[in-house]
Amino acid sequence: MLSLNGSMPIHLCCAPVDMRKNFDGLSGIVTGSFRKDPLRDGLFVFVNKNRDRMKLLLWDRHGYWLLYKRLEAGRFQVPPTDAGAVSPEALRITYEQLLLIIEGIDLESVRRRKRYTLPQINT
Repeated sequence: MLSLNGSMPIHLCCAPVDMRKNFDGLSGIVTGSFRKDPLRDGLFVFVNKNRDRMKLLLWDRHGYWLLYKRLEAGRFQVPPTDAGAVSPEALRITYEQLLLIIEGIDLESVRRRKRYTLPQINT
């Protein structure tokens, strides 16, 4: 069953992607450009040059999910890329940021309020 949650790593492709790419083409970008394993490393988000189409690639226990959204009006606003980032091809975003992008909310005007998080336990 398809399950998206806040604990899953989400990787946004910073470069525009040809939306004709299918499962194999997108997983090739993940392994080649992102240097990630599409079977284990979370959810991968791809947006086209016009930023009016988005694909999400996700592996579950038995195969890939490919979700595709086309906007009838407007564009997806993706976060600006960091010039000093380790990998300019992929940007790690949160689940909340993904929802804001999908809903068309301006990421630069959003202000996050303080919340409690459990401390990390080193084992």
